[in-house]
Amino acid sequence: MILSVDSSAVTASVALTDGENVINNEFVNAGLTHSETLLPMIKRVLGDTKVSDLDAIAVTAGPGSFTGVRIGVATVKGIAFEKNIPCISVSTLEAIAYNFADENIIVCAVMDARRMQFYNALFEIKNGKAIRLCDDRAISITDLREDLKKYDRVVIAGDGAKLCFDNINLDNCTLAPNDKMYQNGIGVSRAAKDKKKISASSLMPVYLRLSQAERELKLKKDKEN
Repeated sequence: MILSVDSSAVTASVALTDGENVINNEFVNAGLTHSETLLPMIKRVLGDTKVSDLDAIAVTAGPGSFTGVRIGVATVKGIAFEKNIPCISVSTLEAIAYNFADENIIVCAVMDARRMQFYNALFEIKNGKAIRLCDDRAISITDLREDLKKYDRVVIAGDGAKLCFDNINLDNCTLAPNDKMYQNGIGVSRAAKDKKKISASSLMPVYLRLSQAERELKLKKDKEN
């Protein structure tokens, strides 16, 4: 069994799966209160299942909200370390793409990185698999528009999807329906399949750029020099 956790954005989700079977899952869209909600969600989803019975714990390690990613990774590390459970690091963007595992389509997974920048990756969904077309990246709306022109049909999903769709201005792009818009624990579990298991101590957040506080500190130091 695999416990899959996401708290990388405003939504939070936890799923318990055994192979292709979803044993239990929970999804909330209550804002960035993950420090209060994530552990109780995990306990409810686990139910009578013991942590020691888990084969692995998967988590979205980024990109996403710096606070949300840190909470998710730290929570999983704490649970896994105590019982020596292997961990699986999953891209938030890949988890979004797996919402479309039942289709054959190009998925443009986007998360709002502010100032008309997006955390993004493109995937081709074929026979239930998300085939990566590019690495996770931070990209401007202008560069993303040029990249998407080459595809016949693209669906845009993720917490930055509406902003992206409203500004991309391409006829080949459609906005994902609400039930497939956001990353969730089930998508995390699908993305975790066949990925390498690592120790809790090796699990780390994945950031595509510095946080705002880190950028401001760097700017201040550059000015001083």
